[in-house]
Amino acid sequence: MRAIWPSVAPLLKRAIAKTGLAEFATIEFDILDGRSLLWIAWSGRAAEAVASTSLQQTDAGKVCVITACAGAGMNRWLSLIRGIEAYANAEGCRCVRIFGRKGWVRVLDGYEETYVIIDKRLT
Repeated sequence: MRAIWPSVAPLLKRAIAKTGLAEFATIEFDILDGRSLLWIAWSGRAAEAVASTSLQQTDAGKVCVITACAGAGMNRWLSLIRGIEAYANAEGCRCVRIFGRKGWVRVLDGYEETYVIIDKRLT
């Protein structure tokens, strides 16, 4: 994992910077420590897209959270989410949850907006 990390980390960092919903250092630590998984869509020898997931226990049951996802050519790798869903199901998760931009709801079948995150920017 550490050998490929320098080539995929910038993609994840870009996704996190766009939303501000996570801290890159925490996701990086969790992936390199084995607490979270890194999913890579390869195009030849280069990473075309990357995603990170973590399993979280909630009062309502276990959830697989996609903590970050970024890449180019989405039409080529978007269907790979089925692998994450299969993994989550095998781990006993009740759902796959995405913290991200609203646009994910439009491109992912079966996903719905269930809650919202609202911010008030302070100056």
